[in-house]
Amino acid sequence: MTDITVIKIMREALMVAMVVSAPILGIGMLVGLIVSIFQTTTSIQEQTLTFVPKILAIFAAFIFFASWMMHTLINYTKGVFMMISKIGAG
Repeated sequence: MTDITVIKIMREALMVAMVVSAPILGIGMLVGLIVSIFQTTTSIQEQTLTFVPKILAIFAAFIFFASWMMHTLINYTKGVFMMISKIGAG
């Protein structure tokens, strides 16, 4: 196994991690922005008002995107295992 192969595997792992986490983080950020705008316009500064909607939105997004996330992670893992079997056979 060369250094280039290890770097390629690490780069792919980081890209898969970013792609899989992007929908959840994006929805959390969007809901946080909406709640912040709501708090600013109504002058309500309640801490739980920001926490509860974000948790509910992230939970709903996780349920919605779970199958896609698992499919992406399984494909990456299969690719790594195929690469390991090629290295071991060679």
